[in-house]
Order: sequence, then C-alpha cells, then structure tokens
Amino acid sequence: MRHGKKFNHLGRKTAHRKSMLANMASSLIEHKRITTTIAKAKALRIYVEPLITKSKNDTTHSRRTVFAYLQNKEVVTTLFREVAEKVATRPGGYTRIVKLGNRLGDNAEMAIIELVDFNETYNPNATPEKKTTRRRGAKAKKADAPVAADAKAEEAVVVEEKAPKVKVEETTAVEETPDSEEEKSAE
Repeated sequence: MRHGKKFNHLGRKTAHRKSMLANMASSLIEHKRITTTIAKAKALRIYVEPLITKSKNDTTHSRRTVFAYLQNKEVVTTLFREVAEKVATRPGGYTRIVKLGNRLGDNAEMAIIELVDFNETYNPNATPEKKTTRRRGAKAKKADAPVAADAKAEEAVVVEEKAPKVKVEETTAVEETPDSEEEKSAE
C-alpha cells in the first residue's frame, strides 16, 4: 500500500523506470513527437519538462545535469540548440498529450506526446520563419551603374579641389642613338 504516492511507478523497478523514461525523453526530443500509452506519456511529461526548463539556461552545469538524466550527447545538443531556442519565451507547458484511442492487441489507452512549439497544426500563432532572399536582375545592376559612376566622378572632383596646385614642367627626353659600331663598343 503506497499512501501519498507522488508519481506513477509504471509497474517497474527504479532502474528500469529511469532508463525507460530517459530513452523516451531522448526519442521525444529527437523526433519531437512519440506514440505511447497515456500512463507513460503522463510520467514522461513530468520527467522531461524540468529538463526543457533547465535547457533555457545554457551553462556547463545545466548541460551536465541534463546529460545525467538523458545519457545521450547528441540529444542534449539538440535540446540546448533547437528546442531551447523555440521555447525560450514559453513559461512552461512544453508538451502536449493527445489521446488516440485503444490499442488493438491489449486495449491499452494510447496517446501522442509532442513538443508544443514544433507542431504547426495545433499552434496557429507560430509563424514559420521566412527566408529572405534577394534577387537582383540586370535592371538593378544597370540602374546602379550610372549612380556609381557619378559618385566616383564627384569624389575625383573633391580630391582635385583639396589638392594643392603645383606647377609641373614637362620635359621631353631625347634619346641619342649611336651611329656606328665603334660608338656602341665605346659605351
């Protein structure tokens, strides 16, 4: 008799339950949605939401704490990069449980547990990020070319005005060519 039972033990010993929840949490973070029974989904929600809250603060200590629960380096990286970025403004309630019905084999109640911010169907407020691409055709280049040439001409005029005026005398160099071979050898 377990009076004051705080969480569902799911009919498993402690080590089995912890490893199962760690694997389910890793799958949830990696795939953003998994299908399981309602009891496991509710237990997983209690397990994974504190980890997501911890991922909002990207420090070495919080990474090590989350790694102690998940035991998967790639999943921890995904959690701190992708998931934490999306849930940064959300104060809690990072997961959603959607009931599916009963499983055919054993009539267990099934559910989908998913990360709320990664489902566009149920989250109409989230706007997909638009990629801003700029295409410049020949018209834009032709229109910019005279403007650039005018700017260069104006800069040249300004430089000429600021430079001190110096008189330069042009001298022509006269090249003397030797007429005979004797003069060539003398040089």
